[in-house]
Amino acid sequence: MTRHPAGGRFISFEGIDGSGKSTQARRLAETLRTDGADVVLTREPGGSPGAEEIRRLLVEGDPERWSAETEILLFTAARRDHWERTIAPALGRGAIVITDRFADSTRVYQGTTRGDLVAVVDRLHALMIPRQPDLTLVIDADPAAALIRARARSGSELRFEGFGADFQARLRAGFLALADTAPARVRIIDGSGSEAEVAGRVHAAVIQADR
Repeated sequence: MTRHPAGGRFISFEGIDGSGKSTQARRLAETLRTDGADVVLTREPGGSPGAEEIRRLLVEGDPERWSAETEILLFTAARRDHWERTIAPALGRGAIVITDRFADSTRVYQGTTRGDLVAVVDRLHALMIPRQPDLTLVIDADPAAALIRARARSGSELRFEGFGADFQARLRAGFLALADTAPARVRIIDGSGSEAEVAGRVHAAVIQADR
């Protein structure tokens, strides 16, 4: 894994709704802590008090609540607060930061599936966030099965699931394409099988990237 001059190691998990990425982010954090590492596990949108306030605006309510352009601005605002208050301080002390989603989700969800807006996402990121993850793990899952799992979750955070199966399929294609656009950073992880089997693939990818 590339060592960044700002210190620490920065790992992001990406994938479609219901892919199991949140579970795998948690499992990796637990594994690394067992090995004695200082690990901060966080999420987007959210991860800081201000960003959690914005999260409710983004993940609840009607699917058509916001335009893609408005969502990009809201996500960027949340990400900046997340960066300032959680990620940057942890990296500064040399910790491993594992985040459940980061800017790649905005690139895919708003930048490619809801318009040709990737350049907008990238410009805002360059202005507001001084760093990309060192390693991004995309948990690849069947869109239909993942959507069933996502909709089975309790709670009100189902806005993006409300866009339906075709949207999830477009998301998957967008995440898979990340590996072509950023091959040095992005690894595709087969999300099929048991949690333990997927966790083994994740851990192997982290070890390989760290060599």
